[in-house]
Amino acid sequence: MKIEELVQKADTITVIDMRHREDYEKETFPGAIHMGEEISREKLECIPEDRPVCFMCYTGQKSDETAKELSEEGIEAYSLEGGYRSYLRYKLQKLTTGEQSRMEERTRQAERSIIKKFRRELWCRFTKAIKDYELIKDGDKIAVCISGGKDSMLMAKLFQELYRHGRRNFELVFLVMNPGYNAVNYQTILDNAKLLQVPVTVFYSQIFDIVADEENSPCYLCARMRRGFLYNKARELGCNKIALGHHYDDVIETILMGILYGGQVQTMMPKLHSVNFEGMELIRPLYLIREKDIIRWAEYNQLHFIQCACRFTENCASCGGTEKGSKRAEVKRLIRQLAAEDPVIESNLFRSVENVNLHTIIAYKKDGVRHHFLEEYDR
Repeated sequence: MKIEELVQKADTITVIDMRHREDYEKETFPGAIHMGEEISREKLECIPEDRPVCFMCYTGQKSDETAKELSEEGIEAYSLEGGYRSYLRYKLQKLTTGEQSRMEERTRQAERSIIKKFRRELWCRFTKAIKDYELIKDGDKIAVCISGGKDSMLMAKLFQELYRHGRRNFELVFLVMNPGYNAVNYQTILDNAKLLQVPVTVFYSQIFDIVADEENSPCYLCARMRRGFLYNKARELGCNKIALGHHYDDVIETILMGILYGGQVQTMMPKLHSVNFEGMELIRPLYLIREKDIIRWAEYNQLHFIQCACRFTENCASCGGTEKGSKRAEVKRLIRQLAAEDPVIESNLFRSVENVNLHTIIAYKKDGVRHHFLEEYDR
């Protein structure tokens, strides 16, 4: 008798476990009676005569012999094919199937929440950025770059939903670069990709090893090198664009950081032509999405992403770390304090680089050339 048949008939059949007592007490088929290897008519007198019996040993060999002997004596007896091992395989398969079902349901929930619960905060702002900044054109092949954090994983899911429900006038590659992550971080990225059903393409670099001995600005060098490796791999895969997961808060922090620490007015652009990789372009589809809404989406779906992938420090802003103690953390904290007094400050920062009046600017640069207001002052 196969295990599947036994499970179906479990209510109408008596299962007799022939294994050692200590093994029986650890675990057995539900409802099984222990009798050991030696089966006699006296032992069988304790079970209902109107019910067939199924014997279970370790491998099925001993139980098969016993079932045949009793069948010749007129008793309806069976042997569990494969023995207790077949029950363990069946149980493991059921657990695996159940786990797969739970994972699939979590994936569906994460996808539904993008379109429904967080439609205004995530989906609408994602599609608005794509439309307003013309981030996608017919025939594009986009490398969606996944670092393993909450932003890039959400971006991957948004792109999947766009491909499912929008115009399929583009192609996608979900690109993961391993620059030398520790084993825990790397496995977390793979586990989340599997959970969210994002088919990632992984490639390796040795960036962390290269910048290990860099004393001056290792984070800056790491960020530059990672960008270059991503461009190069994306082009190798036939892509013409790479998509990064920078969001609205990154934009306003960059604006204020430029003023306070760089003495310049500049912003993080929604898209850029690559200088070193001809024909390649960088796009930022999360440009209008607030970080707090990304956090809410992750928490709602009980998703846990890596915080700091940097192998050397947890204070690495450029490498996507926690940013504690960095200039970006200071600016983030400052914006939070100002917004607590007047919420419009955040949107004003964002719009400030859209409302530049060149007639009230002392000087500006274009294409590397510096222009001063005195050039046209007397004209």
